[in-house]
Amino acid sequence: MESPEVTFSLAYVVFAFCFVFTPNEFWSAGLTVQNLFSPWLGSEDVGFVQYHVRRTSVTMLVHSTLPLGYYTGMCIAAPEKNLIYIHQVSRGWGVFLFLALCIQLASWTLVFYWSCRHWSNHPISCALQAHALPPHSGWGAVAASINTEFRRIDKFATGAPGARVIVTDTWVLKVTTYYVHVALQTDSHLTVTESRQHQLSPNLATPSQILTLRVASINPAVKPFNVRLISTEYAELREKLHAPIRNAANVVIHQTISELFMETFKAHVELNQPYILPSETELEPCIGCMQVAAATKLLRHCRDNGGDSDSECQQCFCRPMWCLSCLGRWFASRQDQQRPETWLASRVPCPTCRAKFCILDVCLVR
Repeated sequence: MESPEVTFSLAYVVFAFCFVFTPNEFWSAGLTVQNLFSPWLGSEDVGFVQYHVRRTSVTMLVHSTLPLGYYTGMCIAAPEKNLIYIHQVSRGWGVFLFLALCIQLASWTLVFYWSCRHWSNHPISCALQAHALPPHSGWGAVAASINTEFRRIDKFATGAPGARVIVTDTWVLKVTTYYVHVALQTDSHLTVTESRQHQLSPNLATPSQILTLRVASINPAVKPFNVRLISTEYAELREKLHAPIRNAANVVIHQTISELFMETFKAHVELNQPYILPSETELEPCIGCMQVAAATKLLRHCRDNGGDSDSECQQCFCRPMWCLSCLGRWFASRQDQQRPETWLASRVPCPTCRAKFCILDVCLVR
């Protein structure tokens, strides 16, 4: 049986990790800095910049108390160690307490320095100062411009609370736990640098493509930063930006659920057993697009691949008549558009003879 101090240590590490990185469960329960200190932080809609100046400062102070909180908790979880009596603790615990107090003192000193001269020393204020050029006279004028545009309903906003991306008529903003990146649209160049395919998403039941865009400004005082968004939001982002987005990595961007499904459909079909075309047979053009040769044949393989012996799939006797893209679009068009998570496991009728087939029955012609 584990000792109480080990149990407490494991529980506290998990709590601290979740409190800092904040999964959806903690957001739902209200265990966030924004929620716990909402009366003092105020409203983000009223003063976006001032809200995040206060939020990042409070976040710094709260997170710095976690080591000291662990020590305090151990005083209760392991009373036999006499940690409450500082002069009696072991050397290891004494060093830990000293470091925890130093971290706490350093964070308070840093936040006090940030608050001097009406928060002019805060990193966010310094970032805004880099944009304090005509017509803006100082970082306060820049903050007022951002606050005004953030209140408009036509802004683009996406991402998790700890990594939000906001694009207004003039500004590109990225909100992180301790900082807010700011770039002027007219000075910025956005480049698609990476694309990742995620089969599972915490907010979506379908595979999603995550794009990474690098925001670089011609202003040397503004450091480049990366933003991430789902490919289906890419079109909305482009509408809000005044400048084109470069694609440095030649990434193919899937902007709709159908495009994402087609990519997955093709990948699954390539894993199926191919159909060897008889030597005396010639392929005809695909009757769907008439642009390429037919490249698929429907053969009932789902039972052989471990499927249910009572499967609804039927044997199709049609010759190869469809290319993979047209057959995939036909497959997607016959699905329940409100339940994309069921598409890959469903069965549809052959577009020619109406025999039902599943994705395991689609064979590429060789």
